[in-house]
Amino acid sequence: MQRTFIMIKPDAVKNGHVGNILAHIQKEGFKTRGLKLIQLSLSDAKQFYKVHSERPFYNDLCSFMASGPIVAAVLERDNAVLHWREVIGATDPKEAKDGTIRKLYAESKEANAVHGSDSDENAEFEISFFFKGYELV
Repeated sequence: MQRTFIMIKPDAVKNGHVGNILAHIQKEGFKTRGLKLIQLSLSDAKQFYKVHSERPFYNDLCSFMASGPIVAAVLERDNAVLHWREVIGATDPKEAKDGTIRKLYAESKEANAVHGSDSDENAEFEISFFFKGYELV
């Protein structure tokens, strides 16, 4: 079994999609190993997304992520990282396949409803950024 980190972003929380996204997660065979609703500070968002600090969208991304509550979660299943990336769909919801989370719930390429780790190494970092060991089951 493999774990991955996911985040339901401020746009999807604001628009009331948390329940539908969590139900979608269950239908895909994921087990939830950690789950919390939190509000990122701008400083936390900048630290989390520091890998993108040289990119032109960095400041807007960090401001967006600190603009409202998010749901952070740790999911587990076989091939969790890859499967989650398939479930969420392309970054731009216009390019996402039908039935993917971003096709169903994202507003735009920037407000794209969810985040997912893109590798085992990033999943490990992202999980430890948001969760202490005792918060995971």
